[in-house]
Amino acid sequence: MSISAAAASTSLSPVNPRRSSPASRVSALLRRSLLWRPLSSSSSSHSLLRPVSAMASPRTAAGEAASRKKLIIFDDEEDLAASLAKRTAELSARFAAERGAFTVVLSGGSLVKALRKLTEPPYLEAVDWSKWHVFWVDERVVPKDHADSNYKLATDEFLSKVPIPAGQVYAINDALSAEGAAEDYETRLSQLVKDGVIGMSPVTGFPKFDLMLMGMGPDGHVASLFPDHPVVHENQKWVTFVKDSPKPPPERITFTLPVINSSACIALVVTGAGKAGAVHKALSEEQNTSDLLPVEMVSLQDGELTWFTDKPAVSMLSSL
Repeated sequence: MSISAAAASTSLSPVNPRRSSPASRVSALLRRSLLWRPLSSSSSSHSLLRPVSAMASPRTAAGEAASRKKLIIFDDEEDLAASLAKRTAELSARFAAERGAFTVVLSGGSLVKALRKLTEPPYLEAVDWSKWHVFWVDERVVPKDHADSNYKLATDEFLSKVPIPAGQVYAINDALSAEGAAEDYETRLSQLVKDGVIGMSPVTGFPKFDLMLMGMGPDGHVASLFPDHPVVHENQKWVTFVKDSPKPPPERITFTLPVINSSACIALVVTGAGKAGAVHKALSEEQNTSDLLPVEMVSLQDGELTWFTDKPAVSMLSSL
């Protein structure tokens, strides 16, 4: 794993150069924008890039590729949002060129606000939104117009501002029970795998989404996988349900860890001093593996996990 300041950015180009025009268009537009420029010198003044043993996760099974982890620390939320938009746009161009589709998984909370730069120039014009297919890593089992709905939050703050085809936004069936909604969502995912929209991981045998955009709670939960809850250990289903969430509302559906860990890329957005304790447990060199938080169990089988953080969130890490 590597650690870097905000000034260090990742630039991806398509694997197949013969189909590189979408990525080229994105790159050309971004290079003409302020958002492509390096961040401020104040960010680069504390730039640091080095391996952190506590976050390295080499795979030991034969034929299994090593996962890649990065921790990026930003001076402020504005810089974080700019970097997250750039990263997402580059991945959109890459996967649209490679597969003809870009499968994006959203969560709720402050993550959606962090995507706001994608609704502005140059991304609004540069991104090929027709290739996007949007899913939710978890959802509250409430009506779509309910204040607690992740779908409503994403629609109000993001989806209503970008031209993704309505038929490529996959909300849960809110007319069903929690169990029924989870089963229905998994059935729909299975059909999209058959249709070639969602890939399958040859390593894990679970669906392989191109990008998961997730947050983390102060208790270290991700999606609706809470510490010490039985669903954290579900390893057969793609989607499961919760009826007794410790955080209201109680009924939810959630992707399981095997699906999360089969992703090609995960952007984990974790900011604020309230998350510092969980960040410390997850990333410190004194890591205790006997009582893992759900976020500590996020380890891609063959992909890249990037932590987008700020100084308050990493304030308890003594190794920085």
